[in-house]
Amino acid sequence: MLKQDNSTNASFRQRVSLPSAVRDCSTDKFKCTSFSKFESHNKVRIISLGCPKNLIDSEVMGGLLNQSGWQLVDSNDSAEIVIVNTCAFINPAKEEAIEEILILACEKKKNNPRLRIVVAGCLAQRYGRELFTQIPEVDLFIGTGEVGNIVSHINKLNQGKYKRDAVITKPDFLMNYQHPRILSSTAASAYLKISDGCSNRCSYCVIPSIRGASRSRKPDDIIQETEILAKRGIKEIIIAAQDTTNYGRDLKGRPRMSSLLGDMAKIKSVKWIRLLYAHPARVTTDLLETIAANEKICRYIDLPIQHIDDDILKAMNRKVTGAKIKEVITQARGIIPGVALRTSLIVGFPGETPTRFNRLLDFVNETKFDHLGVFTYSREEGTIAANLKSHVSEKEKERRREIIMHEQAAISAAINKTLIGSVQEVLIEEKSDRGDYAYMGRCRRQAPEIDGVTYIKKLKVQPGNIVKCKITSADDYDLFGEIIN
Repeated sequence: MLKQDNSTNASFRQRVSLPSAVRDCSTDKFKCTSFSKFESHNKVRIISLGCPKNLIDSEVMGGLLNQSGWQLVDSNDSAEIVIVNTCAFINPAKEEAIEEILILACEKKKNNPRLRIVVAGCLAQRYGRELFTQIPEVDLFIGTGEVGNIVSHINKLNQGKYKRDAVITKPDFLMNYQHPRILSSTAASAYLKISDGCSNRCSYCVIPSIRGASRSRKPDDIIQETEILAKRGIKEIIIAAQDTTNYGRDLKGRPRMSSLLGDMAKIKSVKWIRLLYAHPARVTTDLLETIAANEKICRYIDLPIQHIDDDILKAMNRKVTGAKIKEVITQARGIIPGVALRTSLIVGFPGETPTRFNRLLDFVNETKFDHLGVFTYSREEGTIAANLKSHVSEKEKERRREIIMHEQAAISAAINKTLIGSVQEVLIEEKSDRGDYAYMGRCRRQAPEIDGVTYIKKLKVQPGNIVKCKITSADDYDLFGEIIN
């Protein structure tokens, strides 16, 4: 039974915003689902939560397990072992992870005591030892440094006699091209992690303590993985890292991001290359010129600025000024005509007065980003920002987030309407969930999951293909079009 009333549990719950509803397996909201008759043999399910970088870790763990004889399944009731690869970046991510774990624990306890539960990733790295005592239904906690050792862990867990454990080691794992990855058989896009960890030390962020310092993969290793992905039929390579523009600074010779992009683009069967997580302090002229000069590199940059007020940026330890951010945006639009810019913002950071918030709001309206996401500040223990004064109430944070998202919806709609009548390349991903449009996909201006999609009128086309489409209409976030022969 999950303990609810001792002081340790109460303290942990307060820190991670553990939802009280999921503590009780009898609640209607999180009602236990029944398992079918348990007949599985060496079958494992991986539930991946959080960001694309975490997804890559899940794909590597899946590849290693599959290579060693384990079969990956997509439902709990056909699995012997379920691995939950968790996120712990901010409170909502921790809440999602805890809910997933406790629902599994409920299922295990009531329906199938032979099911083994493994909690991996960032939540385990950050809270694994505390969770070990608080959720006894979980059989194993492993941190971010144990991705490459997943087979050993799972094989031990599958033995008749095993001991519950929490293996939280130094977060120093760095994948390479020899690590197998399990991708969807229909996937046309794949993330490629060029580095792991982060050395920026933003005052609100726990990533350096969870993932370790920034560690770059060697250029040749990245190129070899790109070639492997291309041979598997992947059309779009999406470059990911905690900070892609910090790439190579820890390697001998300090290879540049621009050179890496150029070399990746030489691989013939790769059609699109997309750049995410570019820190504005390190976006260089040669990087922008490389994007502009190469047809394969999408004219799209994810540029998380977080704020524009200098006092807030300084308190965040972002190592960039508002003037520099504006300069980079102007430069990007000047060097790369038609570039689509995405950003992410944090509202309600300690010390964000109404005047400072209005400065950010004015900037959003003036700059007109193609895509924009807003997070409310999450007070994370162990960070410098948690101890700052002048915290903003949760209600006010949410109000500010809604104001910016309301403004951005109008900005996005206006930009999308300018695309009506244009011809866009669209990567077809799957059948549409709308009756009036047969397929959905993305154009070069749209990254998966975080941006809108492009719906395509009825016409037979194979998912995974890139087709030319004329945009016929648009709404706040999505485009609608028809294929042109």
